[in-house]
Amino acid sequence: MHRGLAAALALLLVAGVVKIPMESALDRDQQEAGFRTAELDFDMRERLTQMTFLAALSGLRALVADMFWLKVFTRFENADWGRMPYLLDTVTSLQPRSELFWDLAHWHMAYNASSWAYHDSDLPSEALRRKAQEEYWELGRGLLERGIKNNPDSRMLWERLGGLLADKFEDHCAAAEAWGQAASQPDASPYAKRFAAYELARCPGREEEAYQRLMALYQMGERERKPTLLRLLQEMEVELDIPMEQRIYKDSSNSQE
Repeated sequence: MHRGLAAALALLLVAGVVKIPMESALDRDQQEAGFRTAELDFDMRERLTQMTFLAALSGLRALVADMFWLKVFTRFENADWGRMPYLLDTVTSLQPRSELFWDLAHWHMAYNASSWAYHDSDLPSEALRRKAQEEYWELGRGLLERGIKNNPDSRMLWERLGGLLADKFEDHCAAAEAWGQAASQPDASPYAKRFAAYELARCPGREEEAYQRLMALYQMGERERKPTLLRLLQEMEVELDIPMEQRIYKDSSNSQE
């Protein structure tokens, strides 16, 4: 290791010792609140060099996580997807309360890596490319689910899970639940409740419930009468054989995008 870098890390370790009581108190508070924090166990020791492990142990997890994230970025630039799950797992384990790390980690796996895998000319058949693609989808899903376990009140992570379940897995029932969780958060996006209803409308066996939710949105006024809402309502009116006098008007020319 370069002598200057070693000296800098040594100084950071000293500063980390000062932070230990504060870090310990924070960990206790988070555990009492039901949050999981990074466990610097034998598995983590195997992942890190001696110096970086000591830095993490001394309360400098954020610094170590940022160092590993730089490696993630390098792998991304070189399309070295095979190594990235290991690095992403290390970063998120060190900083489990960082929503941004979980979000970017899932995006790299479920979208970037999966797209690369499907177009990988080294794989001789579409079946193999599809299999590799789906494995990256699963990695992305797993990252989001772990992120949510550590951040159960994260509106963003619930939204990302809802989008992934709908777009990649076409699991509209699970997507509806994820969007519903996003809508239940104090900082919920104004569209979350609407997206939850949209996905529920595509969930087999829950058409009646979905119709009631869509109608509740419709009755909130013009602001909620988006083209997708009107289309789904009209489709469900036919599917559920809603009496003609109870159906909405089909003229949606005044609705907003």
